[in-house]
Amino acid sequence: MQVPYFIAHKLAFSKYKSFSRFIIRLSIVATALSVTAMILTLAFVNGFQTAVAEKVYKFWGHIRVQPYEHVQQEDRPQPADFAAIRKQLQQTPGVAHVQGIATKACVATYQSQLEGIIFKGVDDTYKFTLTQSFLVAGKWPLIQADTAGYTKEVVMGEALVKKMQLTLGKTVSLFFIDAYNNASTKRSVKLVGIYKTGIEEYDKTFVLGDINLINKVDNYVPGMVGGYEVIVNNATQIQAVNDSIYAALPSNWTSRTVPEIYPNIFDWLQVQNVNRDVVFIIMGIVAFINLITCLLILVLERTKMVGLLKAVGASNWQIQQVFIFYASFIAAIGIGIGVAVGSGIYWAQKLFSFIQLDEAAYYVNVAPVDIHIWEVAAIALGTLIACFLCLLLPSVLVRKIVPVVALRFK
Repeated sequence: MQVPYFIAHKLAFSKYKSFSRFIIRLSIVATALSVTAMILTLAFVNGFQTAVAEKVYKFWGHIRVQPYEHVQQEDRPQPADFAAIRKQLQQTPGVAHVQGIATKACVATYQSQLEGIIFKGVDDTYKFTLTQSFLVAGKWPLIQADTAGYTKEVVMGEALVKKMQLTLGKTVSLFFIDAYNNASTKRSVKLVGIYKTGIEEYDKTFVLGDINLINKVDNYVPGMVGGYEVIVNNATQIQAVNDSIYAALPSNWTSRTVPEIYPNIFDWLQVQNVNRDVVFIIMGIVAFINLITCLLILVLERTKMVGLLKAVGASNWQIQQVFIFYASFIAAIGIGIGVAVGSGIYWAQKLFSFIQLDEAAYYVNVAPVDIHIWEVAAIALGTLIACFLCLLLPSVLVRKIVPVVALRFK
């Protein structure tokens, strides 16, 4: 065992009472609070970004593939083209599922209530299992593969249902307006389910039903869809999968990631990284200042010891190491306590969800948390290394101490 480490260990864990004890405890508490704050900040930011992004992905998939919009209806791809594109998408590496959708604006009426909505038609391949957590009442519509007709069952968002004063089983009239001749087409549907994503702009706007209803209104032949929602195996590989899809598509087709289609939500989520970084910087500065202050006080308190060590031949660097190790022990204790407290609060929130949020403002009603062991370890190790390096500068004060003067110091 090296002499500097041995001396530092004896000083750090001795029961000798000194006037610096309060400062040492304060430094430990400050370091623990800093590490706790960094762990919880990372957990909440990760959890929030993941939870909100998953809601959007469950509702819209990860990638949208669709033909370019053409003025003339006859310019649209034919059913054989749609079938070929679907097969191509299913064979793309990284793709887990492909489902056909179409959207069309319309007006929903019930008694005296009238609301502008967007009807989202889905085909029989739509995975309602992904959106099962959104269903708060009733059931999802039963979509048949048969294209001769269409199911009249629909599901509406909770916000829209309350606004229109609807209940399950009620019949709603949908009016689809033709933009070219101003004619309207009426379709009656039955409300069989109510969903709630927590994203109000979805819950009060979108009605889910059979895609064949839109095909009948637009006089499209069976097999045609507005586009495809692509669900990938790994959400972190969305852009790579999209690039592969886009490169293989015909010139009259395009693909975009959902973050590109709805940048308002995903840009807002990225802003949370700035808040995380600010907390990290502030907490780091607090920890460093406290440890540097603590080290300076320790050096002043042990001035006689420094003089004695120099008198017996110890080098300046060896004495510096004593105080660096000493302060590092303090930092390590604070970091250990911080990791324990931060992890404890993380698991308490994970199990009991005691921190609630306004869902209308944050899209979630419970503060979600998500952190990995390696991230906690990185925070702890990074803080310890940073503290160790920051302690090098104030330890230089040891070099200024003259043995003769130090031995007379009171």
